[in-house]
Parts: sequence; structure tokens; C-alpha cells
Amino acid sequence: MIADKFAADANTDTRPSDAIPDGWMGLDIGPKATGIFNEIIGKSKTILWNGPMGVFEMEKFQAGTKAVAEAVAASTANGAFSLVGGGDSVAAVNKFNLADKVSYVSTGGGAMLEYFEGKTLPGIKAINE
Repeated sequence: MIADKFAADANTDTRPSDAIPDGWMGLDIGPKATGIFNEIIGKSKTILWNGPMGVFEMEKFQAGTKAVAEAVAASTANGAFSLVGGGDSVAAVNKFNLADKVSYVSTGGGAMLEYFEGKTLPGIKAINE
């Protein structure tokens, strides 16, 4: 989903990410990407989601994020473990009333990713010293 400006009243179109015209910007994933994400999420047993798919705060650009949030919730209902991390992702699942439909919600997105990378987190380091 592309737009000619970063605004709720922007003109929009759907194009592949490698075909965005000059002066336009990608502000959400489109139907093809949404379908791919939803298919993979539906098959997953463990889901780690960090970061919305688009500018979900604007109605025109929330479809991708909402669809992924709903897919994560549905997969969780079917037995998957889902961890939603990061302030924007948490805001998204809250906006779509799905926070109670996922396994775990954490506002520590960046720290969570660093932990999974194997980095020593400053707070954990301080406790261990």
C-alpha cells in the first residue's frame, strides 16, 4: 500500500515494493504480502512478532497490521505460543482488542531482540555483578 504523502488523507495505490514511484512511499503491506504472512503464521507453533506492518495508527494503512494481529491471535487459539514485543506492536494488539488473545505481550521490543541475539542486557548485567 503506497501513498503520495504521510497523511490520513493521502492518495493511495497498491504496488509491489520494487515498483514504488518517485514521490510515493510504502505505508502498509498489501494483500499479497498479507496472504503470505498469514499462511506462515497459521502454520507456526512459535510466533515472535516485533513491529507493525504499516502505519496502523491511520485507518488507510492499518489493514496489514490488523490482519497479522488477527492471524497471530488465531494461531494462538490453535495452540501456538505467541510473543508480541515492542511498544508499537503492543499498541497495535491493544487497538484491535487482541492483547488477551496472544500468549505474552512485552513492551521491551529492542531489549527482547537483543536478548535473542545473545547480547548481555545492561539490567541483567547489573544484577549479576
